Amino acid sequence: MKTFYNEHHSLHHGRHEMFRGKLVPCVEVPDRADFVLRELRARGLADIVSAPDVDPAAIERVHARRYVDFLSTAWDEWVALDPANAELDALPSYWPIRTFRSDVLPASFPARMGLFSYDAGSPITAGTWTAARQGAACAVGAADHLLQGGRSAFVLTRPPGHHAGHDFFGGYCFVNNAAVAAQRLRDGGLARVAVLDIDYHHGNGTQAIFYERGDVFFASVHGDPHTEYPYYLGYADERGSGAGADCNLNLPLPRGTGVGRWREAMATALQAIARFGAEALVVSLGLDTFADDPIAGFTLQSGDYLRIGDDFGATGLPTLFVFEGGYAVAEVGVNTVNVLEAFKQRAG
Repeated sequence: MKTFYNEHHSLHHGRHEMFRGKLVPCVEVPDRADFVLRELRARGLADIVSAPDVDPAAIERVHARRYVDFLSTAWDEWVALDPANAELDALPSYWPIRTFRSDVLPASFPARMGLFSYDAGSPITAGTWTAARQGAACAVGAADHLLQGGRSAFVLTRPPGHHAGHDFFGGYCFVNNAAVAAQRLRDGGLARVAVLDIDYHHGNGTQAIFYERGDVFFASVHGDPHTEYPYYLGYADERGSGAGADCNLNLPLPRGTGVGRWREAMATALQAIARFGAEALVVSLGLDTFADDPIAGFTLQSGDYLRIGDDFGATGLPTLFVFEGGYAVAEVGVNTVNVLEAFKQRAG
């Protein structure tokens, strides 16, 4: 399995995020990807490749141009407000909630930052855009590998992507790498592609991007949004609309769910993907389902990820894994590579 590694991921290193009225150290840190890379090398699975810089058009296939333009200049604009801002992360503080207009692009940078975000936990830093853009490049490279006959690929990048929507960031995510990969597979000639998100937190951005489309099936197994982030999407009655009717499947599970019930939900998702007739599968590989994850609530153990990888290998589909969440940093390498190694052993 080729790993498309984002060599620039550590340029995005937030100092703080806002949590319940306090600035706290960021949970999403460079060590997450570093531990995965270390484990890949330790097990002899480090077929590491780099991706060339991405054509902005590939990102704009899933993200609005004005949003991409904002991300590409956000740090410079933040520092231009006050040179002292160079020592601070940029966090939003205003949002255009219901009845407010979002069609007009404000001249004010803080207002535009609020327009394109939905939480105060996703800091923009000096290297955010470089890291996010290179993550998209890895997603494109991995998709092209599958289009050229590859059986599988792994996108090892951060910041993660599945909470980023067509024109918004949040949940530590800025560019939706899974969506970029799925769209690239479609543009490369595949008629039907599926995205299966197994992060503890619902992939609201991916769902929103494909919700009205019938060519990309989205399924997600995640914590119940009644109590879990991102709260406002991820309910079981969200089935898609228009051309995308019945092409969206949410399988929310209660806090405390163990591997047995979790794998039953994943089996339901994989059966739906098979009925859809997907020609390739993109997996948003979140590892925050682990029992010791500090911001999640399922109870999976490290050995369970071997079984999950085997389940993916049994589908027979060309499969592209994209690294998403997983914040028990010391264990995230083992858990991630357990999935990939078991997949490789089953799929060949």
